[in-house]
Amino acid sequence: MPQAHDLSLQGRVVAVAADPGHNFSKPLQDEIVLVEGYGVEGDAHAGPFVRHRYLARRQRHLPNLRQVHLIPSELFASLSDAGFEVRPGELGENITTAGLDLERMPLGTLIELGPTAIVELTGLRTPCVLIDRFHPGVKQQVLSSAETGPPFKSGVLGVVRAGGMVAAGDTARARPPSSSFRPLPAV
Repeated sequence: MPQAHDLSLQGRVVAVAADPGHNFSKPLQDEIVLVEGYGVEGDAHAGPFVRHRYLARRQRHLPNLRQVHLIPSELFASLSDAGFEVRPGELGENITTAGLDLERMPLGTLIELGPTAIVELTGLRTPCVLIDRFHPGVKQQVLSSAETGPPFKSGVLGVVRAGGMVAAGDTARARPPSSSFRPLPAV
């Protein structure tokens, strides 16, 4: 089990994306605005209640734990090594980072983005069939066969705890909780 001192806590924002429609990939933006308790301004997944199409049909009054989707850019290098070309925004993430071990962060980690925005990590993004519709074979690549670490590598999800503008080149800093380490659950 990783400890906070084993994780890289300093990184940067590589790209930001948002889409008002429920499309799998999100177009890159120059900047996005995170709104406290809501998500990414103008994004289909923003809102206080669950916006994921499958989940919203079943329990639309659940709190939205998926307001922001973050992916480490290191995943794209791993996919490239396996023969898949994937670029920021194409897996539906809002924020692509570099230098942070996002999937290994504990539940409740705060990710400070740019000058004021803060996202609290709520869980691992579960890879769904849409990943293979986007690019056949990618889902198998993001499923982990390792006995340690996260069960899949398709980014993390979180809620906005402090709003602000986020753009490529901004700092991304992780603040793990001071309590015991609890791995991110699938959400």
